[in-house]
Amino acid sequence: MRLDDLLNFWKNEPDIHDAITHWQTTPNSYGKFVDFPASIDPRLQTSLKAQDIHQFYQHQFDAYEIVQEGKNLVIVTGTASGKTISYALPIAQSMLDDPDSTALCIFPTKALAQDQKIGFDKLFSFEQEATYAHVYDGDTPQNQRQKIRQTARILLTNPDMLQIGILPYHTKWATFFQNLKYVVIDECHIYRGVFGSHVANVIRRLKRIASYYGASPQFILTSATIGNPSQHASNLIEAPVELINRDFAPHGQRHFLLYNPPVIDEKFGLRASAINESVRLTSDLLSHDIQTLFFVVTRRSTEIALTYLRDRFPGRNSEIRGYRAGFLPKERREIEKGLKLGTIRAVISTNALELGVDIGGMDAVVINGYPGTIASVHQQSGRAGRRDEDALSIMVLNSNPINQYFASHPEFLLEKSPEVALIDPNNLEILLSHLVASIYEKPFSADEGFGALTPQDLKQIFDYLDAKGEILSAQGETHYIGVEFPAGLLSLRSSSLNTVLLQTNIQGQNKIIGKVDADSAKWMVHPGAIYLHESASYFVEELNLQEGLAKLTPVDVDFYTQTVRESEVTLLDIDQKSIIPAGNKYYGDLQISNQITGFKRIEWYSREVLSVEDLNMTPDILTTTGYWFVFDADKIQALLSAGNILAYRNDYGSMWSNLKQIVRKRDNYTCQICGAKEDGKAHDVHHRIPFKQFTNIEEANQLTNLTTLCRTCHLRVEMNVRVRSGLSGLGYLLHNLAPLFVMCDINDIFVVVEHEAKFADGLPAIVFYEEVAGGIGLTKQLYHIHDQLLQTAYDVVTTCSCEDGCPSCVGPGGENGQGGKQEAIALLKSLLDL
Repeated sequence: MRLDDLLNFWKNEPDIHDAITHWQTTPNSYGKFVDFPASIDPRLQTSLKAQDIHQFYQHQFDAYEIVQEGKNLVIVTGTASGKTISYALPIAQSMLDDPDSTALCIFPTKALAQDQKIGFDKLFSFEQEATYAHVYDGDTPQNQRQKIRQTARILLTNPDMLQIGILPYHTKWATFFQNLKYVVIDECHIYRGVFGSHVANVIRRLKRIASYYGASPQFILTSATIGNPSQHASNLIEAPVELINRDFAPHGQRHFLLYNPPVIDEKFGLRASAINESVRLTSDLLSHDIQTLFFVVTRRSTEIALTYLRDRFPGRNSEIRGYRAGFLPKERREIEKGLKLGTIRAVISTNALELGVDIGGMDAVVINGYPGTIASVHQQSGRAGRRDEDALSIMVLNSNPINQYFASHPEFLLEKSPEVALIDPNNLEILLSHLVASIYEKPFSADEGFGALTPQDLKQIFDYLDAKGEILSAQGETHYIGVEFPAGLLSLRSSSLNTVLLQTNIQGQNKIIGKVDADSAKWMVHPGAIYLHESASYFVEELNLQEGLAKLTPVDVDFYTQTVRESEVTLLDIDQKSIIPAGNKYYGDLQISNQITGFKRIEWYSREVLSVEDLNMTPDILTTTGYWFVFDADKIQALLSAGNILAYRNDYGSMWSNLKQIVRKRDNYTCQICGAKEDGKAHDVHHRIPFKQFTNIEEANQLTNLTTLCRTCHLRVEMNVRVRSGLSGLGYLLHNLAPLFVMCDINDIFVVVEHEAKFADGLPAIVFYEEVAGGIGLTKQLYHIHDQLLQTAYDVVTTCSCEDGCPSCVGPGGENGQGGKQEAIALLKSLLDL
């Protein structure tokens, strides 16, 4: 009744009720139950009944039958629908039917493996002398590993341990591989993008080793709702699969609410802070003693929300916790246990708790902003609900375009799943590493392929590796002759193999409070950064990537930090090209130079930028794939002539060079913001009131409107003024909408707006590129759905109620309300030939 009380309160509270743009109530379901199949061992049936499981759900029964037929299977049903039983029962039955059979269960996290061991132990509770299931991962003590290799019947691990700690040592697992009957891949939707492409190659290596020992295991996969579960599962294992996607589990009544924070500035379309509104709603839930999971997108948001929420409930810190990557295992297990026992009443988490770690059923879930995929929305929402009790999920929309699109198109979020999980196991950067690791595990014969790759496909790759001195082909076999341990050079989850430990000094004692991968360290714990951990602030004194150590000092500050980065695009090769109404679109290879050039200090609550500091980090060079489109010069000129867009190249007049010299001399060659003196390079001269807002050059170039700024401050000022051309506004909009059409995080794809692209003869262009070497097909898909992406962008910007740009469409407008909204609309009309 506590939930009913709160929902009634919200319905009668105008400022909350009016912000709820969609309220969907799913009635309770009694489910569909069937008796256990007669072939299940009575001992297993007794174990199930001891867990209060007296019948199968229909989908569990169907899964059991398909597995018994020897077919590969992917199960796509909701959270808490008993997917575990769907694979655990066939495995357990095979253990009893065949005393030699073995099974390998692969989970994306260590916590999931630990959970499932408990489940298997309960199934075999009648067995007093043998333990069937063993966890084998990086936390497994060395003194237990040999025994596990000799005795394990059901091995629970993760892809990382499989590739680095099991496959290279397969001779120690010979008996296990000889009898391998089942391979379970849990939460297979997680294996997409770069991570998924790596894991697909690990599966190739696994199948190759199993075949060497004479085994051909059957695969059982589970997944959240995605647009292509059968195709994705089949791509991962390179074999046909059967699909079960009807959920017959019972559940209570479920409420799903979309909450759009109120507009606080009509002119600029600014809404109240989504994180503040999420904290407010979570506070209501806590006040009604409703146990809540509060999902955020980033690690930083975890700490911000945790701080805000604890400020509202002083004295309840132990009941309100954060949960994210970077926490030590002991902290995570403590939080998981507290949630399950109910002693912790609210947890602010990244998607780290999205997966099926057993934390019990929550009463409510608050989702702060679109988490990146519709699959994640369903997964996170599904965390709310105990078996027969009512549950609430509320998604608080933020101001970016994709969130606002859902405000007016809730059916797109709730009724469709347009996303497909993409992998590219043949991405050369990824494939080469796994091929070398596989050769190390077992020499290749001349007639042997690798997954879907034929011997002919491999020959050219082997010639390349041979020339590098890593392998040697002789007498019909290819052997590894390198000096390194190949699997040890592989990182499945990031481009960085190394981690950085976060060390602080508390009461004279050095203490490790967490860790991050080396790539993330550059923007999370750079010198001068504020690192947030359990709502406490730490100042980063030093970052040493070579030693893998960042030194932090506890501080009490009222701000946090955020990096600023710049990108430079170089065209390498064009793979595909098509004519579009306003020019041409392309897909091909790009080189991107990314550099972190500074960081902002941002005040808590107000989000005001207090300062921008220089940061000279070494540039990262990325060779990847991209999709871009370039406007024809005559199209741009036609728009300019019609007055639909303002010139993308400003003509400051013939006296501009003299004016710059006068202004710089007047300002003593000193930046008027940070005080930096010129040092071999002339500072910029900036228009206080933007040049494009004047119709008269002389008025724009009045000395009182000009000031001297260093390059860094000039970029910052331009960013803050936010005078966006239509092109920049369009780039902002498209970048935010792209993840809606490809199953990725917004940071998997980046957009660079080029007003005068060097690679396109100085013409304006918008470039999408993938944040992974070689790409994995995300931008290729965008290339093919170019029209659909642009049409959605047009729908968003033309239906937005702001006057001249806001965070919900083309980004905030410029001073005096003259920004890029109308220009962006004009560009879209040209691109769509409207």
